[in-house]
Amino acid sequence: MDLRDYLKVLRTRWFSIAICGLVVLGIAALLTWRATPQYASSARLFVSTQGSTDDAQANQGGQFSVQRVKSYADLLTGQAIARRVIDDLGLEESPSALAGQISASSKLDTVILAVTVTDPDPERARLLSDAVARVFVEYVAELETPPGRDEATIKATIVDPASVPGSPISPQPMRNISLGLLIGLLLGAGVALLRETLDTTIKSTRQLESLVDAPIVGTISFASDAVDTPLITGLDTYAPRAEAFRVLRTNLQFIDPDIERKVFVVTSSLPGEGKTTTAINLALALAEGGERVALVEADLRRPKIAEYLRVESNVGLTTVLIGRLPLDDALQPSARAGLTVLTSGSTPPNPAELLKSTSMTNVIASLREQFDIVLIDAPPLLPVTDGALLAAEADGALLVVRHGKTTSDQVTVAVERLEAVGARPVGVIFNMLPPRGGDGYGYGYGYGYAPEAGTHAETTNSRTRDTDHTSSSTTA
Repeated sequence: MDLRDYLKVLRTRWFSIAICGLVVLGIAALLTWRATPQYASSARLFVSTQGSTDDAQANQGGQFSVQRVKSYADLLTGQAIARRVIDDLGLEESPSALAGQISASSKLDTVILAVTVTDPDPERARLLSDAVARVFVEYVAELETPPGRDEATIKATIVDPASVPGSPISPQPMRNISLGLLIGLLLGAGVALLRETLDTTIKSTRQLESLVDAPIVGTISFASDAVDTPLITGLDTYAPRAEAFRVLRTNLQFIDPDIERKVFVVTSSLPGEGKTTTAINLALALAEGGERVALVEADLRRPKIAEYLRVESNVGLTTVLIGRLPLDDALQPSARAGLTVLTSGSTPPNPAELLKSTSMTNVIASLREQFDIVLIDAPPLLPVTDGALLAAEADGALLVVRHGKTTSDQVTVAVERLEAVGARPVGVIFNMLPPRGGDGYGYGYGYGYAPEAGTHAETTNSRTRDTDHTSSSTTA
């Protein structure tokens, strides 16, 4: 995946990313609201040496104090100080719990030591901080007094007593909410990219081009009205879906241009990819373009063409194959001039045997002689072998691939099924693409190119004025 692919994923899955961001934001807000406010109170101590009589001793004492401060910062957070504070104030909590509330820090190369105590009660935080500083001064005096002497060599002095904090240090609502939103969006983007990486369904023409050694002859956008109006005869002349099939019709002319009369099998990897409606609409578009077209319903297991075109289904291909009726008598004209239909007929118990029979070969040869283009709606390639067997008898297969549903493995296996019987895919029809946005050609067909409103009326008025003017001139 390159940068464009990543951006496309983020643009496509923006809603799920936003939902993830809002969920984490809500969690952060809830935790912030339920968190107990913590107040911090600090006191500062100055560490110095005693007994220096000249500058040299004072300098050495200062360096000694700087070194000691680092150790004092660690001692302040230990349980020894906490235990003394508990005894001093008469507290009931454990030394380890109180030690967890104490923190200490010192600035680099200074003898200033800061001690901070956090607590839910601001007044108690001040009280504890003062107590820790006071106890530590006494503790340093004990530690730094050599045996046999009454005066300590190092002294800690409280220079800034603790004060009552005015606002809590945590939680910080703005910071927590901002971080929650940021983490949520990053998490959502990561999940979206992971799903895209693990998703093997075909979503771009580039994926198809790398899987099938055949051109993409058509891209059909998904239309919400396709369920109610599956055929292009029920659409407006300038509807994007109708125009997409005209483009497919045009591209089909460039496949095997040396063959005068062509036979193509329309199939797919699995059911539900729209192969039957694609075959019917392509046949309608070819007939609209002036071609003599025969549409054969060779999907003997799940026939649908007769239902879509409202023709007789009891008599058809199986009737011809078992010799009960001549081919010409089984052919039915459709409502579209130029399109002739051979339905499936009665459902047989052995579809594969019928379709690979000599009778089927003779039927295809006869149709080739009578029509410019023969389209055979065949079963999917993966569940059964019927489609591959028919493709071997035809000039090739038009493979229908559904956007976002057909996987790379399914397309690969479907092509292998064709090649195993000596057939080949001659073109790929990318079906049910998102109507707007995305990669590859065909997405843009969704914009349409209908005449502007009022054009027809203006043309009619213009013709009327021209006729009136001619009549007046003749009369004169």
